[in-house]
Amino acid sequence: MASTTRAEQADQRRAELLEATRKVVLERGLAHTRIADIAKSINVSGGLIHYHFATKDELITAMLRATLDIESARLKELADGPGTAVERLDRVLRYYIPESRSDQSWLLWIDAWNTALREPAVNAIMLELETAWLDALAQVLSAGTDAGEFACADPAGAAERIDAMLDGLIIRYTLHPNVLDKARLLAHARTAAAREAGIAVADFG
Repeated sequence: MASTTRAEQADQRRAELLEATRKVVLERGLAHTRIADIAKSINVSGGLIHYHFATKDELITAMLRATLDIESARLKELADGPGTAVERLDRVLRYYIPESRSDQSWLLWIDAWNTALREPAVNAIMLELETAWLDALAQVLSAGTDAGEFACADPAGAAERIDAMLDGLIIRYTLHPNVLDKARLLAHARTAAAREAGIAVADFG
């Protein structure tokens, strides 16, 4: 029993450290975050952090992995959820789009893209994230086509085109919100998705 309790306490402490890391990274950026900054943010010693994570890279990777796992699980729920194919596609699109210019998830992933150029472990996580989105889009497009709701001859290719377009638009929206607002971003997403699915934009309601 004591051993189990210690394991649970260790898991809780690791979760707390990962959340603290995420908050500090959002404030300072991945490149400028130090173990000392994380320790200070929750009033613990750097030694405690190193007890659970040998290096800063290990800690950062674990934080990104935890975030990826949460978002991938939610994405799967949306793609597998109830409703018509159009409704499921719209849910996935809406989840993709940031809540606001300060959406923490997107700020984190945009920062991680830059780090992924030099860090193989981060690059692998970003590839998993991209794959999760592509799979969700392709799954909904394929299921809708099989059900006769869509006319999409190449769901995988359509998913790649929608994904690439949204990535570019979301970066523009995040950096220049006065140029592209959220309503227009959603309209672009629905227009592109409708063309790929072979439906009318008005079908999104």
